[in-house]
This record gives sequence, structure tokens and C-alpha cells, in this order.
Amino acid sequence: MSTNIKYFGLLAEVTSCREESLSISPSTVNELLEVLCDKYPGLKEKDFRVAIDQKLVSEDTPITGGEIALLPPFSGG
Repeated sequence: MSTNIKYFGLLAEVTSCREESLSISPSTVNELLEVLCDKYPGLKEKDFRVAIDQKLVSEDTPITGGEIALLPPFSGG
């Protein structure tokens, strides 16, 4: 099974891509982040959140499929 990941803002610059599909099956967000930080060491220095199906999740959230997005900090007004 592959995992589809979208990168936004500065994170797309760090990874040099806006979207990719990884042929891994991490069981939690934390496991996914470990894989991504090994692949893109620059992510370790960045502050970001993870969303699954457009909903922000914590690092212990299980990954059961859906769209995964890495989002930089944002503000609104």
C-alpha cells in the first residue's frame, strides 16, 4: 500500500515537491514523521502540523488511509 502526502508552503520547498506517494505503510502519524524526517532532514527544523482528510491530527493518530497533508504554521484574521 502506498501513502500519499501533500506538502504546503515552506515544507514544499524543503522537500522539493508538492506531493508524493511513498511505498510504505506507517501505522501512526509519528511513524510517518520519522520516515519523512529521515528522507528530508530539513523537516526536523520546521514547525508544522499534520492533517488527514483535511482534519488536524496528533502524532499518535493511526493512519488508515486518506489524504495526508503537512501544513506550515498559518494565521488568519
